[in-house]
Amino acid sequence: MSGWAGAGERLQAAGDRRKSNRPTRQERAVPHLTLSQASKADRERPIEHAKTALLSIDMQYAEWTPERAAEAKAGRGDPNRRAYLERLSDVVIPNQRRLHDAARQAGVEVMFTVIEALTRDGRDVGLDHKISGIFVPKGAFEARVIEEVGPRGDEMVIPKTASGVFNVTNIEYVLRNLAVEYLVIYGVSTDQCVETAVRDACDRGFLVTLVPDCCAAYDADRHARAVAALAGHYARCRTADEMIAELAG
Repeated sequence: MSGWAGAGERLQAAGDRRKSNRPTRQERAVPHLTLSQASKADRERPIEHAKTALLSIDMQYAEWTPERAAEAKAGRGDPNRRAYLERLSDVVIPNQRRLHDAARQAGVEVMFTVIEALTRDGRDVGLDHKISGIFVPKGAFEARVIEEVGPRGDEMVIPKTASGVFNVTNIEYVLRNLAVEYLVIYGVSTDQCVETAVRDACDRGFLVTLVPDCCAAYDADRHARAVAALAGHYARCRTADEMIAELAG
């Protein structure tokens, strides 16, 4: 036990900043709204910093590398991915960097998911991903979060082997332990893993903010349709600038 206690003492200082922002037990209860009390305005409620986490979806090297981005700008590489790679380079990654900086400055948790198997041979991968040919082996370079928008310190990275992070990982358990009630979600791709995370988080009682200019899809129309389907129904939508301002408030 003494070893565990010593480790806890050594790590305590690292958690002081976030701990100071965490609500007390009395403050942790999710507001209960009756049908007569609830309204659409509740979905638009601003975040409470102490009860908020950012969730970056699948921003990993399997989706983007500097080399592939340079090829896209030069008109080379897969023509079906050029616009996607350019949006990641020019819009999504710069906006996410600023958003992460603002969250860390505000003491708000920043979390990440990646597609990564628990094994090297993929025997644990979900059926849909097997059929779709989506497989990133455990420990592969492609599983790493892109450095420019990656974790700092002991920020959490949660691997998954299907589209829905809430369906195949313990993320809800982790979020409840962190007393999180508000989730700010973004990443790739908008109409697949991001949309699934937004819908599932909403169904589990989190108040969700989607940041469309921190997202990308393989097709601009698919991105726009996904945002339109989620906005005002499963999430409120805010630009990166709006979210940064809210974090600074």
